[in-house]
Amino acid sequence: MNKKEHLIDVQPIRSKAQIDKMKWALDRHCSKRDYILFLIGINTGLRVSDLLNLKTKQILKLKNKKEKEFQIKEGKTKKARMVRITSIFEEIFNYASELESEWLFPSRKGDKPISKIQAYRQLQKAGEWAEIESIGTHTMRKTFGYHLYKQTGNVAMLQEILNHSHPKITLTYIGINKEETDNELDNFSL
Repeated sequence: MNKKEHLIDVQPIRSKAQIDKMKWALDRHCSKRDYILFLIGINTGLRVSDLLNLKTKQILKLKNKKEKEFQIKEGKTKKARMVRITSIFEEIFNYASELESEWLFPSRKGDKPISKIQAYRQLQKAGEWAEIESIGTHTMRKTFGYHLYKQTGNVAMLQEILNHSHPKITLTYIGINKEETDNELDNFSL
């Protein structure tokens, strides 16, 4: 990762409208590859290193299977994880079907996936077009976590998916802070 990313406070994308702007910017101003990377990232919560290691065959072999999921071994934790892509399968499958590379996110420089730095650059570029600040590769994972938590309220499930050791770490990671808690309490009434 670029040292610069560690200096900025990378946040989740909190609004659906901003997510849509980011998708548009990636598809229009970057590439289908970068759009699909973002799409999978915000729908699975995988780390960028695990996303970049995905292979085309992992998607293509799901065509005739009922369950649209595959297993990976997470690079950081070395734990096995099932990744479900049911809601975005058709779009990913159509993209993967057109690839001539073994890698789902191929580099134009040889037979390998793009680098984390390149993924970061493309997200930054799209973020500028979409007028979204504080974008980095962790934005995808944090956006997934933030929206899953907002939809379910289930911090224990999210903690397990993200492989965090404590619920407080998970809430801090996805940007659930005092200001957001205060906003919820201001609107709470029985």
